[in-house]
Order: sequence, then C-alpha cells, then structure tokens
Amino acid sequence: MPVDQSLVGRTFPPTPPYDVTENALAAFAAATGTTYAAGGPAPATFPIVVAFGAMTALMTDAEVGIELHHVVHGEQRFAHERPVVAGDRLAAELTVESLRQIGGADIIATSSAITDASGALVCTARATLVHQPGAGA
Repeated sequence: MPVDQSLVGRTFPPTPPYDVTENALAAFAAATGTTYAAGGPAPATFPIVVAFGAMTALMTDAEVGIELHHVVHGEQRFAHERPVVAGDRLAAELTVESLRQIGGADIIATSSAITDASGALVCTARATLVHQPGAGA
C-alpha cells in the first residue's frame, strides 16, 4: 500500500544531539576517501551522519508505513550555512517536503535542518527516498 499523502509537511522531532569530535571527522574522512586536516572543517558530506538519524526515525515510524528493507536512497544534497567543525553539537529535524507515487513506488523528498547547540542552522540536507511497498503491504 502506498504511503499516505498526509505525510507531506510533517516534521519529526529533532534527533538527539551529536557531538562532533576530531576522531569522528577523521574516521568519516577515512571511510569516505575524503581529505580532512585536524582542526579544519569537516568533509562537506559529514552532515549525513546527523541527517541519517532523522531519516531512520522517519523510516522506522510504524505510523508512516515505510518498510525499511524496501527503501533505496535516491539522491542527497547539502546546503551549508557554515562548515561543521570539531566541537559542534548538532541535531537534525526532518520534514517531508513531497510525496508522489510513480509505477507503484513512493518517491519521498525530505529536508533535514541541521542545527548547532545554539539553534543556528548549520546545514540543510535534502534527500530523495524511493520506497517500493512489499507484496504484504
């Protein structure tokens, strides 16, 4: 069964705070093959670490009706207000921007506002998720 259109515009609670550390930045850079110099800005895609928690909350919310094992991550974009640096404490709040059905698949566009401890916007992570409901749905 397709995901209900009433999901559009829904904002989910913020993720728990994530403390950005030098070790986390170095490990992310090593895992993704990007460069990172200690004390410098995080790799541009690092906010996915925080945004992924928000996307997981969406995909595991029983009321939403998404079957996590039937989701493909279609697209990801980041719009930075400032670089992420070690010492930041970040949280992400996800909003479902649009939902359409094409060929039996749900195409879900999301936007995650990633903020620092003061509440200032650091980055907006936009993602497109493709959900193909299973036969039992």
